[in-house]
Amino acid sequence: CPTASLFYGLCFVAGGALMVLALGGAPEYIAAVTSGFLIGGPFFAIGLYEISRQVAAGQAPMMIASLRGIRRVFSNAMVFGLTLLVVFLVWARSVSLISIFLPMENEPAFAELWPYALAGVMVGGVFAAITFAVSAFSLPMIDDRETDAVTAVVTSVNAVLRNKRAMLNWAAVIGTSVLIGFATAFILFVIMIPLLAYATWHGYLETIDASAWPKAE
Repeated sequence: CPTASLFYGLCFVAGGALMVLALGGAPEYIAAVTSGFLIGGPFFAIGLYEISRQVAAGQAPMMIASLRGIRRVFSNAMVFGLTLLVVFLVWARSVSLISIFLPMENEPAFAELWPYALAGVMVGGVFAAITFAVSAFSLPMIDDRETDAVTAVVTSVNAVLRNKRAMLNWAAVIGTSVLIGFATAFILFVIMIPLLAYATWHGYLETIDASAWPKAE
């Protein structure tokens, strides 16, 4: 369903643009903006997962049906979102602390910038790993099966830990896609977000045996 795919891609781009405007484009909040993309991305993908579920069930994908699917999983998605919100707030606070311990001039030279950037990457890497493990397969499972958010999160983390090499490669693909999206002023996110969501859905089907839980109706 190209129309629905582009719609959700555009929603992601609009959300990212609003986040950048809200933070004023300040360099000390780059890591926070990145974290927002990592956390917000799965939510924009819920509708795309629902489209994938329709196709897997032999149904014709429809925009209206995908929106109904979002409403169906909304409560569990909110519980999942609160978990990621805590991670996001701690991550953003960590970025602020870095700017306190490593203050920069208004126009810093490269020699002054790289320690700040290195600290940001190290701290961000820890939180990105946590976010990735928690969200890798949680929402596809919530959309596909009658299960709760806690079970989906635990299942996702276990799947990541059992398939470390493959998941590292997948994380690298996502990270590269995020960098490309930033480099193109979010424009390519319109295409990449649907592609990543559909790939995540198929990865979920191949990685997790969810037969113990009934299929969502």
